[in-house]
Amino acid sequence: MTVSDVWSVTSTAPTEDDARSIAKAVVAERLAASADVSGPAISVFWHLGELGEGKEWRMTFRTSLRARDRLAARIADLHPWDNPEITATAVEWCTEDYRNWLERSTDASAQPGER
Repeated sequence: MTVSDVWSVTSTAPTEDDARSIAKAVVAERLAASADVSGPAISVFWHLGELGEGKEWRMTFRTSLRARDRLAARIADLHPWDNPEITATAVEWCTEDYRNWLERSTDASAQPGER
């Protein structure tokens, strides 16, 4: 079994501003090559012994295997919730050009012209 080089990481945030702030920070820090923010979405959940419902904004990040765990840790650091959803799915297929761009974009040692 091989491990994918390309990962899709998702999380949610309580407001659009929170989601945008997290997305901008992690892309600027080269932990993700890109981020999408969508919403609001209605979320129904079990929390602190109660059924809850609220609006959330979904963030989807594209990253490399090399940056995946650091990205997850940084999302948790920046997030306003104590225990945010942070999940990741390996991308089974993408074009070679896309994979190369993503690898360059999440390489903090690359020079600006190399992205």
